Amino acid sequence: MLKEERLDYILKKLQTDQKVLQAELSTDLRVSEDTVRRDLEELAQSGFLIKVRGGAIPHSPNPYSFKERIGYHEDDKRNMALKALTLLHDGQTIILDGGTSTYTLVKLFPVNLRLTVITNSVPIAVQLLDHPNIEVILTGGRVFKNSQVTGGMDTIRMFQKVRADICFLGVCSLHTTAGVTGLDLEEAEVKSCMVQAANKVVALATNDKMGTAEPFKVCDITLLDTIITDNPGHVSLQPYAKLGINII
Repeated sequence: MLKEERLDYILKKLQTDQKVLQAELSTDLRVSEDTVRRDLEELAQSGFLIKVRGGAIPHSPNPYSFKERIGYHEDDKRNMALKALTLLHDGQTIILDGGTSTYTLVKLFPVNLRLTVITNSVPIAVQLLDHPNIEVILTGGRVFKNSQVTGGMDTIRMFQKVRADICFLGVCSLHTTAGVTGLDLEEAEVKSCMVQAANKVVALATNDKMGTAEPFKVCDITLLDTIITDNPGHVSLQPYAKLGINII
């Protein structure tokens, strides 16, 4: 089998199975595992997949820009936000990261809800300016124009100084082995600090994020207390439930 045919087979199998295993590909393609490993590395370097121990998994399907993401899965994000609202009550201090799912959540805050919100998201802070009962703390640092969040050491130092009741993460990718991952190193570091700064961590993620990964790690999957998703009964959620993560 020609190299191009092998690469095409790997990508088609990845699309179907949402993962490929090095040993299985070696058998299917009748080549050595070293050959498969080199093929996977080439595909990873070209941005077609994420290489993990013993195989590979897909990239997250979502585009990167906040403006591009805001219109995706609008109904699903609203349903997830309504579920997230049930976890909130007066007097809490919460952390909201800069995802479009968390942005959808704040747009649904009842006018009588009393919270302190700590966020690195410029759109979330702006959205809450007119809310009469929400205290807003916007972290400092450099503003990333694509994702519209602040980052850098000033942002990290701020999160190191707080202890929140809940951290709501709008995540890019979730995987039982790779954990929670993202596309940008600096943003992943900030998200990691958010996780460490909260008593409870809740991820908001549509089902297409499950079983995917990106280059930069935020945290181990077991640090999530809850996953709020659009289809909690889907088979893709079973591995996370087995790890003791609450699925809503």
